[in-house]
Amino acid sequence: MLQYCFFDLDGTITDPKIGITSSVAYALEKYGITVEDRDQLTTFIGPPLHESFCKYFGFSHMAAYDAVDKYREYYKTKGIFENYLYDGMGDLLQSLQAAGIQIIMATSKPEVFARQIAEYFHIDSYFTCITGSELDGTRVAKDEVIACAMERISKKDAANAIMIGDRMHDIIGAKKNGMPSIGVLYGYGDRTEFEEAGADYIVGSVKELKQLLLSM
Repeated sequence: MLQYCFFDLDGTITDPKIGITSSVAYALEKYGITVEDRDQLTTFIGPPLHESFCKYFGFSHMAAYDAVDKYREYYKTKGIFENYLYDGMGDLLQSLQAAGIQIIMATSKPEVFARQIAEYFHIDSYFTCITGSELDGTRVAKDEVIACAMERISKKDAANAIMIGDRMHDIIGAKKNGMPSIGVLYGYGDRTEFEEAGADYIVGSVKELKQLLLSM
């Protein structure tokens, strides 16, 4: 029987599109790069920011770290709140908690921001543990985040647990910890991405996710 649900944050619990793409655009403008279509920047949702600046705009590693600092100038005061809960998410979290399932947040977003977001949407009380990366760039890989969360709740193995996320990083991170996973299509990943990463389940909506989790 399912006892632990590990949730990604961006693209899984909340839709952070406006805040993240606006923060990325702000950072890029500091380097003279203008992106007219913000939808092109949705690829930044999910993966570690440092990797995305390198991958999509050819930044060196040092420049990418600086770009992340520029990103946070906008994000920490405005972008963090340009965000909303997916429809039905509050009900899902409440239902899981009522069923006696422990809910853990495991995100590559800095933990300090993840906690602020959970408090802002009044969902922090549903989580047994909120774990994210550090502001200095450590513990950013999803497998490291999941492992840290497991340690915090004194969970020695992945029995009776599952990871839910919207990108391949969530699926891969779960596999590295011996944990099954669910890919959600309402976020920013797609079916091919999940299938190639080896997701155990793929769902199309929050409603479908709730039905699956409560049936386990």
